[in-house]
Amino acid sequence: MLLATAACGAGPAGAQVLGGDAAACAGGQGPAILATVTGLKDARGMVKLELYPANEADFLQDDKKLLAANKVFRRVTVAAPGPGTARLCIRAPRPGRYALFFGHDRDGRRKFDFWVDGAGFPGNRKIGRSRPRLADALIDVGPGVTATTIRVQYLRGLGGFGF
Repeated sequence: MLLATAACGAGPAGAQVLGGDAAACAGGQGPAILATVTGLKDARGMVKLELYPANEADFLQDDKKLLAANKVFRRVTVAAPGPGTARLCIRAPRPGRYALFFGHDRDGRRKFDFWVDGAGFPGNRKIGRSRPRLADALIDVGPGVTATTIRVQYLRGLGGFGF
């Protein structure tokens, strides 16, 4: 869990903020999350941020089910910007605690592929071979822009996902 306020212009080399919600991070507007994503492998496919309710039952649940039940779900998707670091912004419906997921859909299938795609969470704990823990995805969003850094993890042999 992380709570911090950030100005849109701060960050790695003044990198452009990506995503359809980028304006929400401009000038300290919010509530929104400004995620600095490090360790991107390449420019293949798409990258995305997804916002979920902060409970185990809804974490990483199918978006259609969440929306049908009037639960929090938001996704921002953009073309992968290339290797290294990217900054993405996603709006939150109101200040509060949420679960945040970052995904790098390298094969463009719009479904997580264990062998190809990358993933990350604000907690930056090594994912390994098990389902990610809700505790690692939690983020407290304030009324302004909440900043977090997410290190992308890709499959690293038999040990599972890692940095």
